[in-house]
Amino acid sequence: MKFRATTSAVLAAALTLTAAACGGGGSAQPSGDGKSFEFWSFTGINQKQSVEEYKKINPSMQVKLTEVGGSTETAQALTTALAGGKVPDLVLIQGDDLPKFVQQPQNFQDLRQYGADKIKGDYLDWVISQSTAKSGEIIGIPTDVGGMAVAYRTDLFKQAGLPTDREEVSKLWPTWDAFIETGKKYTAATGKAFVDNAATSVFYQAVNQGPQKYYDPSGNVVYATSPQVKTAFDLALKAAQAGITAKQSSFEDGWSAAMGKGDYAVISAPSWLLGQIRDNAPATKGKWDIARIPGGAGNWGGSYLAIPKGAANPKAAWDYISKMQSPQSQLAHFLNSGSLPTTPSVYQDPKLLSEKDPFFSDAPIGKIYTDSLLGLKPFLIGPDSAAIGQEFLNAITNVEQGKGDPAKAWDTALANIKTAIGK
Repeated sequence: MKFRATTSAVLAAALTLTAAACGGGGSAQPSGDGKSFEFWSFTGINQKQSVEEYKKINPSMQVKLTEVGGSTETAQALTTALAGGKVPDLVLIQGDDLPKFVQQPQNFQDLRQYGADKIKGDYLDWVISQSTAKSGEIIGIPTDVGGMAVAYRTDLFKQAGLPTDREEVSKLWPTWDAFIETGKKYTAATGKAFVDNAATSVFYQAVNQGPQKYYDPSGNVVYATSPQVKTAFDLALKAAQAGITAKQSSFEDGWSAAMGKGDYAVISAPSWLLGQIRDNAPATKGKWDIARIPGGAGNWGGSYLAIPKGAANPKAAWDYISKMQSPQSQLAHFLNSGSLPTTPSVYQDPKLLSEKDPFFSDAPIGKIYTDSLLGLKPFLIGPDSAAIGQEFLNAITNVEQGKGDPAKAWDTALANIKTAIGK
């Protein structure tokens, strides 16, 4: 669902948990009782609420939920568990981490045996295809997607002499160049930063808006030659050099604190990030609104539920998937928590279209975010997408922080990517 930097403390905790689970050193998976299952998820998405909703439907089922750490830590813990032979029954995998697991479908239950092939049409085709192996196995069912928009502070816009109505604000930035120019006007009027940072709020949004990102449709690595990637990178450098960013790296403590203090007025907000704004800046309720993303469409994020091959209780795990990821269940989860459905059959549901968020000035979040998906030209996510993206983010952040030469940033990023992934 979201980008998080790996920390040694959280990773150590994840690996300790995995080591404890693997106590037999690769011993055979014990048979399950069918009345319980072990579920590994990542933090920050309120997975506990989903489990509680499920237990209302199936009160006799016992669910052992472990929030391992960030999405990256959870994927790393799963990799260790697969090697050790003792795995959870169900695991949540973030979209950028999924491809490397899809390359090893023998490590997972083929969900077609439980009927996944009969329900795959319920999901956006470009989303379900990401969890389908070349040999046909379906190893994951999508839980959400990350339609994109821009969250902005209406009170701070008013102080800067900018419009505050979401439609008028959307017209300020039909393109990313116009977004940067708006930022210059805001900063000139207020002396304050316009946007949190250039890496995730510009690059990571713009790069997720076109048909070819780091891989071409055939699975070849093209990060060095993709016009979409170079354009997004150059836009981020332009924003960093324009002096409109708060230089606050996403998801760090300073970023969270600055959000509440109004140290920046704008943040690019995929649907799953709205919860973080509410949690980090509760006193700003009613001061935010949501406008369209420059370019109008895009997706950042999304996750999948998978059942490892050695799961002791695969049928119980599948029962959770089938009940909690149906179109109507995904709609209910959106209404409760804001996770954007992957099931297009509900995109015209009056409940979704009428959903408004009072924290964000009653913005019609259902319509705004589904509109951003309907205009999307999907791109392939590859096994090294996360590592590639991280090096681009690092290079942009170094320039923004005054530690990197903007003239050399692109070549530096390419060199570091080649070192990281070997190609």
